[in-house]
Amino acid sequence: MFRKAAVPTVSNGSYLQGHANGKLSSLDSGQPAREGKVVLKKKVTLLRGISIIIGTIIGAGIFISPKGILKNTGSVGMSLTVWTVCGILSLFGALCYAELGTCIKKSGGHYTYILEAFGPLPAFVRVWVELLIIRPAATAVISLAFGRYILEPFFMQCEIPELAIKLITAVGITLVMVLNSTSVSWSARIQMFLTFCKLVAILIIIVPGVIQLIKGETQHFKNAFAGNDASVMGLPLAFYSGMYAYSGWFYLNFVTEEVENPEKNIPLAICISMIIVTVGYVLTNVAYFTTISAGELLLSKAVAVTFAERLMGNFSLAVPVFVALSCFGSMNGGVFAVSRMFFVASREGHLPEILSMIHVRKHTPLPAVIVLHPLTMIMLFNGDLYSLLNFLSFARWLFIGLVVAGLIYLRYKRPDMPRPFKVPLFIPALFSFTCLFMVALSLYSDPVNTGIGFAITLTGIPAYYLFIVWDNKPKWFRKLLGRVTTTLQILLEVIPAEENQKS
Repeated sequence: MFRKAAVPTVSNGSYLQGHANGKLSSLDSGQPAREGKVVLKKKVTLLRGISIIIGTIIGAGIFISPKGILKNTGSVGMSLTVWTVCGILSLFGALCYAELGTCIKKSGGHYTYILEAFGPLPAFVRVWVELLIIRPAATAVISLAFGRYILEPFFMQCEIPELAIKLITAVGITLVMVLNSTSVSWSARIQMFLTFCKLVAILIIIVPGVIQLIKGETQHFKNAFAGNDASVMGLPLAFYSGMYAYSGWFYLNFVTEEVENPEKNIPLAICISMIIVTVGYVLTNVAYFTTISAGELLLSKAVAVTFAERLMGNFSLAVPVFVALSCFGSMNGGVFAVSRMFFVASREGHLPEILSMIHVRKHTPLPAVIVLHPLTMIMLFNGDLYSLLNFLSFARWLFIGLVVAGLIYLRYKRPDMPRPFKVPLFIPALFSFTCLFMVALSLYSDPVNTGIGFAITLTGIPAYYLFIVWDNKPKWFRKLLGRVTTTLQILLEVIPAEENQKS
């Protein structure tokens, strides 16, 4: 089920042959892809790439509770400054990924870049934690927000039953999995529509806010930097919250092989998306403060709903629906992108072979998509989701910092690598330092939860030696796994890349 050698893969019209140790032998062989192969087709245009990034970044946070930054900064002016700076820092990180995506034309995102720069062990640990904990928990959390807000208009006068939230959440998760298993094109089209809904929702907040400013409603901006002084620990934590709100700019790199003209479209999609999101986030927060004071914002459970109730009357009922659609877009974009990480990791021999197979007719990575479904359901009904995310939130920034540090390392290790898009060296240096600083901060401020997360991450090391390095597995075990793989292949109607010409 786990292979020692990866099968040949196709990326940007070139073959990338993986070795047994997970390293990539050639990034630009120049050989044309053979016709008739069942592969993931290039269906991600510039507009679809923008919708993947924006649609995944903008989730429920900007509509529900931006108070974490305000609480840790102590003033309106400083909170708006942090929102802006976090947007710029996220743009720096996105630009680093744009360079990596144009010189390593292979899907997989974090996993692929760590594999290329630092080898198979850290790459396996990254995908191990993503598959078992991070992605199922993150999908379950954003799905719960979807379930809660889609039901809110029906339970205006009473509390929403938790069972009802979980059941509608389970339906939403299943719908996302079915959509991504059925059609890449339809998944991308729906993502574009949901991204449009998110931008409309933000405009519904920004436009009345601008009108309020024109009317002179600026009392909450007077002495904007006055208030409670931000503590030494508070300001870094505010940046941590801000960077989390912007996270998602890296998802287009998970589907590089499906992007049309990646040398041009990846940098363009990243730059356009980050500018739109940063301007939208800052203006949305400005709009909130035209109507809601800092104290009221800290007390609000859902800031967008409070804002809408004060300015829009009955129309405020539409806000929970837009929040639910926003959450659904984040679910769809996350599953679409991360399934490609599992697909590539399987192709390199680091996950079960079945995950690198593609449906013979639909041309979707069906097994890599549906593997998330049972794990997410377990998290939804049994897991302590928020604790799991707290345990492992540091792992995201640790590995992102490692990826960007790998960009610097590759500049020296492989100076002749083609780089159609190249960022100034200070950008990856500053961003990787910021990521590692946040990791160090989490170790200092919350050593218990972070220590548990660190321990969970380290379980990937023995798993690597058990599943990947150990060759002498019992014969009966290998036969059993082979039969399971064959059975699943028949049931799911999927085929590995090397057998495509037989289809």
